[in-house]
Amino acid sequence: MKPTWWPGEEHESFTEWAVSQGITPNGIAPARFPGRGLGMIATRNIKKGESLLRVPLEAMFTINCIPESFSSKFPEGTPVHALFAAFFTNSDAEALQKYDLWRNTWPSRQDFEDSMPIVWPESLRGSDPDQTLLPPSISGTWNTFQKRMSEYPYDSSHQSLLPQQEKRLQAAWETVISVFPETDWETFSYHWLIVNTRSFHYLMPGEEAPEDRNDAMALLPFADYFNHSDVIDDVKFNGKEYVFRATNDYDEGEEVYMSYGPHPNDFLFAEYGFFLDKNDCETLYLDDIIFRDLNPSLQEELNLQQYYGNYQVTSTGACYRTEIAACIKYMTPKNWQNYVLGHSTKGVDDKKTETIIRKWIKAYAGEASTTVAKVGDMTSQTDGRIEMLLRRWKQIYDLCQQAVEAVSC
Repeated sequence: MKPTWWPGEEHESFTEWAVSQGITPNGIAPARFPGRGLGMIATRNIKKGESLLRVPLEAMFTINCIPESFSSKFPEGTPVHALFAAFFTNSDAEALQKYDLWRNTWPSRQDFEDSMPIVWPESLRGSDPDQTLLPPSISGTWNTFQKRMSEYPYDSSHQSLLPQQEKRLQAAWETVISVFPETDWETFSYHWLIVNTRSFHYLMPGEEAPEDRNDAMALLPFADYFNHSDVIDDVKFNGKEYVFRATNDYDEGEEVYMSYGPHPNDFLFAEYGFFLDKNDCETLYLDDIIFRDLNPSLQEELNLQQYYGNYQVTSTGACYRTEIAACIKYMTPKNWQNYVLGHSTKGVDDKKTETIIRKWIKAYAGEASTTVAKVGDMTSQTDGRIEMLLRRWKQIYDLCQQAVEAVSC
């Protein structure tokens, strides 16, 4: 008799194949969790620190697994991500046969369409200014004000996640159709998402990291069953194998998690199509709100002192960079410069700083409130995507309320 969590024949067959490739699960197995899909389950009691899974280099799908006869068709510098997706889309059946049992366990395109904003319809993605439904960190747009272009360039990779993602996908698509003009868009974009959501960091010991972190990737059969939690990570690659160790004690029948990295919920939503109910890495960015509140000369001064952008707020309050940006609104230039350089605190008024920061956070809360109402009007539609949006925006509103209270303390 099969256990209630048994995931199905295709997963059982794949597990047998994985073991034949040298992959060694220890006390874990793929499982189906009602209402939550697939994950990894403890098949016995597990102690923290125990080795749960070993995936040898020979069983990993790396750039070296793509035949040169295939990869040589592409221009030099083609991203690894694009090559992986192209291989699974355009390679011949004989080359792909080895991976058939693994590929049978992958999520369907419909699974992605149910959860991944990049393949949602235009009406939900926020391309219409009157219908911005995704959070600003994902869409790059707001309902309650018109975003201004930043005065100075800075690393804003945490913002406008969806446009960045679309740009990478479009560039990969254009490269692939230059080699395989008959490529089917839906099939290719599906495989691109498979790679995007299931890859692991891959860099041989002593190897220099590539300029684009997406070029340091590999796929790990069986390890891709792990779902994410903000647990302390214990995953290591030593050049010969990936080793996954338990970060907690697990009772038999519990789901076993690994961390995808210290990511806030908007990143998880955009990149993986889910977010956590409780996320210790949760943060919001006030950049767009602050930039519209500061004149060009103040922005120039922030840039000169290297405090331009990346203004974060969490449930426990605002970051130091945000405090610095608030101080520049009321302090004299000389006092502010001395304060930033650590020479003096003359002119600093904690109450004024708190008032400004609360105003900025309340502006974000207003965005959340407006969008909750907009999405709430759509809940008559039986659509899990609408429910995801509503749940995410309520999280954002609650975080803003907690942050306002924290700043007031």
